[in-house]
Parts: sequence; C-alpha cells; structure tokens
Amino acid sequence: MQIYNELKLRFEQPIWALHPELALFDTILDKKPEFVKLVEKNVLEGLKNNALGRKDSPTVEQVLRAAVYKEIKQLDYRELAIAMYDSKSFNLFMKLDARKGFSYSVLQKYISKIKEENIRKIIIEINKIAVSQGIEDMEKVSSDTTSVETNIHYPTNNSLIWDCIKVATRLLKKIKKKNKDEQDRLDKRHKEAKKLNYLINNTKKDGQKTLFDMYLVQLQLLISEVKQVLESGEAQGKISKELNILLPKMEIIYTNSKLYQIDDVKVKCADKIFSIHETHTDILVKGFRDIDYGHKVLITRGNSSLILDYGIHEGNPNDKNLLIPSLDEVIKNYTVIPNSASYDGGFACQNNLDSCKERGIVNTVFTKVTKSMKNIAESREVEKMLKKWRGTTEAVISNLKRGFGLRRVLWLGWENFQAKVAWSILCFNLRVICNRLAV
Repeated sequence: MQIYNELKLRFEQPIWALHPELALFDTILDKKPEFVKLVEKNVLEGLKNNALGRKDSPTVEQVLRAAVYKEIKQLDYRELAIAMYDSKSFNLFMKLDARKGFSYSVLQKYISKIKEENIRKIIIEINKIAVSQGIEDMEKVSSDTTSVETNIHYPTNNSLIWDCIKVATRLLKKIKKKNKDEQDRLDKRHKEAKKLNYLINNTKKDGQKTLFDMYLVQLQLLISEVKQVLESGEAQGKISKELNILLPKMEIIYTNSKLYQIDDVKVKCADKIFSIHETHTDILVKGFRDIDYGHKVLITRGNSSLILDYGIHEGNPNDKNLLIPSLDEVIKNYTVIPNSASYDGGFACQNNLDSCKERGIVNTVFTKVTKSMKNIAESREVEKMLKKWRGTTEAVISNLKRGFGLRRVLWLGWENFQAKVAWSILCFNLRVICNRLAV
C-alpha cells in the first residue's frame, strides 16, 4: 500500500511515530497540494497579499496545518499559539523552519475563514484515498442522527430578557460615556432589572406574572431608547451595527415573553429565539429524552467506521426524510453502490425501504419495523448481523463527540458551527485511517 509505505518512511523519525495522524495528513498533503488551493480563496479573502503571506502571517498551507493540529489535539487558540514554542512536533508539522510563531489572534483570524464546504471536499478526497487503498470497502453503510449543542445557557424568558437588558445597556453606555447623568440613569435601570431577574428566579410560577409585568416595562423602555438612538444618529460604526442587529431580537423576545407570561398564550417554537448571541440555535426534542438546544447532525459511516457523509440541519427534520438524500450523496461522491445498509427504527418507512432497493442495495435492514414492513435481507443471519453492526454507529458518534469536542460547539455563529463539525469529522477520519493502517 502506497500510503502505508510512505508512513513507514516517516515513522523512521521517532517524532512522527508519536503522532501518526499528523504524519498521515502530512503525507496526504504532499500528494494532494490541491487541498491548499481549496482553502486558499477563503484564507486570502479580503487580503492583498499572495499565497506566500507576509512575514508576520502564516501561509495558506500553514493555516490548514494549524487547523488540523488544533482539532486533533483539541486545543483552543491560545494553547495552539503556545504549542508553537513548546512543541517540536508542531514546528515540524507546521514547517516553521526559522520563522517565529504566530499569535493566537492571527491563527483564529485565518482558520475561522475556512468554510465548511471546502472542508467537506477535503474529507471526501481523503475518504477516496482510503477506498483506493482498501481501508474502506464501501460494502456497508449506516446512518444515525445526534444533537450537537450550541454554546448557550438554558433559554428561559427571564434569562433572555436579562440578556437583552445587559447587552443593550452596555452598548448605550458606550454611546453616552461622556454624559455622567445618562450613565447613572442606565446603571440605576440596570440594577432594578437585575433585582427583578433575581426575584423571578426565586419565585414560584404562580407569583411571577406581576414581576414579569414590571420586567417587560424595563425591556420596553430600553427598546424605545435603542430606537431613538438609532433614529437620531447618535450611534455610529460598530455600535450602530450591533444595535441594529440586537433591536429585532429584543422586540421578538418582548412579544413572546408577553404572550406567554402575561397573556398565557403558547408560542410556537418556530417563532422563538433561544439565544440573542446564537440565533441559529434550534430546539431538539426526541421522545422522552432531555431537550437539547443546537442542531441535528446526520452521520453516515462505512464498514471501516469512516464517516462518509454528514448533514447539519436547521430545525428538527424527521429522520425518515434524511436517509435517502444522504445515501444519494454517498453514491454520487464515491461512485459505488453499497451492498448493505442498516438503520435504526427512526428511519423506517416503506418509502425508504423501496428507495434503497431501487438504488441497487441488496440488504436494507431497520432495527425496528412496523407489522406491514419487512426488512430486505439475503438471509436471517445477514439481517441479524446488520442489526448488530448498526449498534456500532452509536459508538462512532460517541467517539466523535467525546474525543473531538462535538458534544457542544463553542465556535460562534452558524457558519463557524458548521465548520467545527466538519473539522472534527476530518480529524476523526484521520484517526480511523491510522488505526486501520496499524492493524
């Protein structure tokens, strides 16, 4: 195997042998320089410099390498910057040579520019290498969904109103920083709101209506003041932009809180905001399990445990509607039709069963089926084996969430959320390939 032989040569250096995933990516990157081209447009967006970079900036290749190192080692940006001075393996992997390291802010600036769509292309190309080397045989596929949390606190009406008041007060104080009387007035109102927040948290539901009435008056006053500041032109530049983004969120939270807390009217989930900072957050309810706030992620893995395809979904779509699009992506990307497919009962429906058969899949098995449905399998033994094998998909997801930081995504914004999921899957696949090569 070509990759195996290349890795053996690298492992003659002990420093590479201690970090097989880094050695693997270094080997692949030498053979696939187009990976750098894929992310180049993102990294250099808005810059006048060429791909060589300035003396105080990393090259595009170094940005890509730094991102992979960060996710494999599960470091934050400050720890990544420290690793440049503390880690010989990082210096070798980054190809720093005699150059000085880069600050954490520089690394964050460039790594955060890389879009999920380009990371996805790299994942597919690495998987194709694994298929060509016989690491993945594409004989079997299995899919399952999981929830990945966004970095928000539990979203009660009380906490959301308090978030609005805190942020709006902070921004208004920046505008009125030269006027002490205005500063004192905002501080006094902030203190009153904080007291109401505490009282609501420590009062039973039956006695909260009066407190919420007073609380909403505070929020309404702030909404009016923000509108006045924006109309008068007092707010300029970045503060004006932030207030314009905040204002519609404040109005939605005011309306929803008044409907539920004062008028006793239930609000649809589609009309709610669960965080003023991470507005893309969805509510995920699955049976009797705990409610999660984040996004539903579909993982499709192969026989080797490589993640062949993934989907990050907005809202809370039914699992049954996600199976066939993901299967089509696998067939399109790898130009191979799997022999067998195994899924849990959440994906089971006659349409999915028929669609798998139409695509040429010989064995299609769901762990639970209705009485009117029957799994398609060559024999009972094959059906039993596929049901048992499907259970390992949950182990893959568990490993991904525990080992690569996907239980909760700390990156801000919808695009960064998607990118973090993609980076974690890429590094997970590197580890799977290394483990397979070591067998």
